[in-house]
Amino acid sequence: MKDKVFIDTNLLIYSMDSRSKAKQKLARNLLKDIYMQGAGVISTQVLEEFYVASTKKLKMNPSIVREIISFFDKFEVVHISTELIREAIDVNILNKISFWDALIIVSAEFAKCSILLTEDLNAGQTIKGVQIVNPFSTV
Repeated sequence: MKDKVFIDTNLLIYSMDSRSKAKQKLARNLLKDIYMQGAGVISTQVLEEFYVASTKKLKMNPSIVREIISFFDKFEVVHISTELIREAIDVNILNKISFWDALIIVSAEFAKCSILLTEDLNAGQTIKGVQIVNPFSTV
């Protein structure tokens, strides 16, 4: 089986954002590849953030976003629990990163992902066994 890949919210947002055609194309291609490999993981946090960002920042119709979220449900979805929240607090304190980024990391670890695709953390860094990769570093 291929390594599991955790997908952060920014990858989903860029797949919808036509303001940067290069990032949009890259995001869509990555999502398609990850989906075809059956390797994609997201969390309920990512879905929540996607809804808010796409309706507020991208001004998308909430009903359309609801349908898009139905597609993202095809990925493995980590449900945020109080246990994950407590672990995220520890990661937040130990690594001096935001709580929200820490929650993404512990969700990725929980799902046994080896890679986290995000532009919000330091690419190349590994936290809790999850390697941080910025897919947009060359765009």
